[in-house]
Amino acid sequence: MSIPKIAGYAMPQATDFYVNKTKWQVDTQRSVLLVHDMQQYFLEFYDLTAQPIPELIQNTQALIAAARAQGIPVVYTAQPGDQTPEHRQLLTDFWGTGLKADPNITKIHDAVMPVADDIVLTKWRYSAFKFSDLEQRMQDWGRDQLVICGVYAHIGCLMSAAEAFMLNIQPFLVGDALADFSLDEHHMALKYASTRCAQVEATQRITMAWQATSRLDAKHIIQTVGAALELSVEDIQLDDDLFMLGLDSVRLMTLVGQWQNQGKTVSFEELAEEPTLAAWLEKIAA
Repeated sequence: MSIPKIAGYAMPQATDFYVNKTKWQVDTQRSVLLVHDMQQYFLEFYDLTAQPIPELIQNTQALIAAARAQGIPVVYTAQPGDQTPEHRQLLTDFWGTGLKADPNITKIHDAVMPVADDIVLTKWRYSAFKFSDLEQRMQDWGRDQLVICGVYAHIGCLMSAAEAFMLNIQPFLVGDALADFSLDEHHMALKYASTRCAQVEATQRITMAWQATSRLDAKHIIQTVGAALELSVEDIQLDDDLFMLGLDSVRLMTLVGQWQNQGKTVSFEELAEEPTLAAWLEKIAA
């Protein structure tokens, strides 16, 4: 009743994907990246040195780096250890008692670990939305696109995409940044998604689209600051002292790095000197 050992297989490439029914355009200001269940426990069922895991990790890293550079919220899911029967309910009938409360296996894989500004949701069911505040967070951020990578493609990743679709959130499954129990099940997830509830894209296609739609207008700057502070944009006034709202040096350095990567010459010192949106908008525009 537990997860079986998983044989390696070659990661599907863009040329292997099914034709999408949709022609959605992924957009920097609308996106949230979901890194799904990339915990040591789930990855240990593979040979970590054999495909598809090295490519999964490499492409997941690329998506995370691109999202952070563009100010796109990065959300992780992680199942807790030692779940009670009340918490697991019907999951026990299919998968047994689940993972133990051992930090060596419950942790997100070292190569793709979250940082301070990322969100880690407790995962209770296949869908990342079930018993979590993911939908509310996306509404607060004003974002309606969910880009999904991680494991396992035909279970939690596909179910999260299907529920996003039913919530009128455009889901994107990153076909070469997923892993599954087998190549057949991986392809099954991609086929179902592309023909029923999501758009399947390759990692490079997503990161290039994010770069192409990146823009540093006032709305984007305010949304980026709101995401860093975990606040709705409606909760931040232009003349608010951002340090009083929770900004710290680490978050400020992250924001400066993102904007410098987008070609702006702003510095940590000049933004810290006048920590209000009004001042920042003027400096960044200049």
